Amino acid sequence: MLLNRQREAHIDLKPLESFLSDAQIALGIAAAELNVCLLSDRAMRALNRRFRRKDQSTDVLSFPAKDLPRPLPVEGGARTRPSAARGGFLGDVAISPATARRNASRLGRSFQSELRVLILHGVLHLLGYDHESDRGEMHRLEGRLRRRLGLSQR
Repeated sequence: MLLNRQREAHIDLKPLESFLSDAQIALGIAAAELNVCLLSDRAMRALNRRFRRKDQSTDVLSFPAKDLPRPLPVEGGARTRPSAARGGFLGDVAISPATARRNASRLGRSFQSELRVLILHGVLHLLGYDHESDRGEMHRLEGRLRRRLGLSQR
């Protein structure tokens, strides 16, 4: 489910809902439930301060429903995914469109493309991937998924 709880940026939700569905299919989690909530910079700053002890806004935060011992496998279907990955509730992703717009400009991406990148990134975190500790596994996987889903590689 995609929710818009901010008024800093006008956003057409339909293309983002379609992208979220495509991303879930590409990840092999089409039956899973998750929420993506678009929040103001102020709300993101409060969440970042509370949960990461960083007193600033950020572009995306993920709140997995369960702590996973290791990332859930995605792509290819060679390994069997746990049933929780195929269905059930995975968690919540929060995105600040205002921060996303600033980052898109800095990175030379469109605003809509940046929002899609953040949705994909946040969902990977819900699946247990962590670019801060995984030796590049999430980065490589995200790159392959970006190409598959037609997103910018910058």
